[in-house]
Amino acid sequence: MELKDLVPAEGSKKARKRVGRGPASGTGKTAGRGYNGQKSRAGGGKGTGFEGGQTPLARRLPKLPGFRNINRVEYVPVNVSRLDAYFEAGETVDGDSLKAKGIIKHSDALVKVLGDGEITKSLTVKVDKVSASAKAKIEAAGGKVEEPC
Repeated sequence: MELKDLVPAEGSKKARKRVGRGPASGTGKTAGRGYNGQKSRAGGGKGTGFEGGQTPLARRLPKLPGFRNINRVEYVPVNVSRLDAYFEAGETVDGDSLKAKGIIKHSDALVKVLGDGEITKSLTVKVDKVSASAKAKIEAAGGKVEEPC
């Protein structure tokens, strides 16, 4: 077998239908579109996504994904292990001291202390929120958690 012997299977190749090429072609004059109506005209027919007049799915769904709660309050998480690493015993942990140590970017950010890791130093924690496990660990180390949390 040589390259010149390769031919497509019988009936697999079919010429495209050339419409509107005279009366003898069988698809002349109206080019298989019929006489009147929307689909007989150039650009006629329903558009993509047309659903018979009901509001299309693309317009029923929201433009952007997800849901943004405008009342959501974001807290910057800080673990007790970081407090143990950055603070000395007896120090006060608040927004300003966390900013000074480089733990958070802005001193007015809302901070929540979480209970991941261990704490061995007694600290006074004055942040916006403290998890129950973090509070237990801080108090077990001899520290205290003060309101507003």
